[in-house]
Amino acid sequence: MSRLIPPGDRTQKWNNRYDPEHIKTITTAEKPTYLAHATVKFNDLYEMEVSVKNVLNGAGVSVADVANYLAYSRQVWKMSKTHDGETLRIEVEGCIVRWVARGLTRSVMEVIRDTVFHITAPSSP
Repeated sequence: MSRLIPPGDRTQKWNNRYDPEHIKTITTAEKPTYLAHATVKFNDLYEMEVSVKNVLNGAGVSVADVANYLAYSRQVWKMSKTHDGETLRIEVEGCIVRWVARGLTRSVMEVIRDTVFHITAPSSP
């Protein structure tokens, strides 16, 4: 059974949702939770970047390429938050292929994948 909502009710609901005072009330109440969540994520991101830079230093990567390897690593980090298992391994492999086309070295990215993220190569090519 479907319930049709009159246009005036939809407009009022939209208006209430975007009322600055309503938004301020919600934001004020939830800010500590948002801050705690962001703090954890930023700390995780920082630790990941430090680990990646250690790998890059050990591999003798040029300073000019560090930003691109960090961009690759951030993409893998983001994928690792939304995927897992074989899907994650396949997605990371696609990311490696894209960054190889952009001039990064596959072996360095594989070391980052294996040692920093503890992700193995996909089981099927």
